[in-house]
Amino acid sequence: STDVLPLRELNPGDPASSHREKLSCEAYLAEKGLRWTSIRPVYIYGPLNYNPVERYFFDRVTRGRPVCVPYGGKFITQLGHCEDLAEFMLQCIGNPAVDGQVYNISGEEFVTFDGMARLCAQAAGVPEPKIVHYDPGSVAVPDGFPKAFPFRGTHFFAAVDKAMEDVPTWKPKFSLLEGLRSSYVQDYLARGFDRRDVDFRTDDLILERACAPA
Repeated sequence: STDVLPLRELNPGDPASSHREKLSCEAYLAEKGLRWTSIRPVYIYGPLNYNPVERYFFDRVTRGRPVCVPYGGKFITQLGHCEDLAEFMLQCIGNPAVDGQVYNISGEEFVTFDGMARLCAQAAGVPEPKIVHYDPGSVAVPDGFPKAFPFRGTHFFAAVDKAMEDVPTWKPKFSLLEGLRSSYVQDYLARGFDRRDVDFRTDDLILERACAPA
């Protein structure tokens, strides 16, 4: 963890993180003298995403629903398109310049939580959504209900300049808006998510709480 952002490869890891095993793997590989390269994506988005990051927003903006955003919507995060990630991985294969190195991989832009909601509406060609801010500590989400929000409650964005310096033939080709438009057409619409029923029970709890008299 660090007070200085964006995150860089040499920043110390968070020992309390659920992803701390990745650091252990990097240390183990280095200790054994094996050839290795470690890639640390930020939030990944794009077609066939198993984690409904952009879909969370598309589900709401395409149905005219409010978007419930925690922490005042001002935390800054970052997303990287899956094609950009795959292209970097491809260019690492057999490349001695990346041996024993760690790379943050993502897009080059940063976005606030509120900005993500607005960009997804723009990508889908629908009106800007109503954004409802709420305190996540004031809403108890019952077991079995959908996750309240797809991003962790903290600033989370990283510099990708080391990757571009060591692999000069690689650069993220997708701006965030372009990538979201691609994801909306090639994934969200193509897989029929716009026609599926969506479980908004958690949203309804949040909206009920947000609209309740003080």
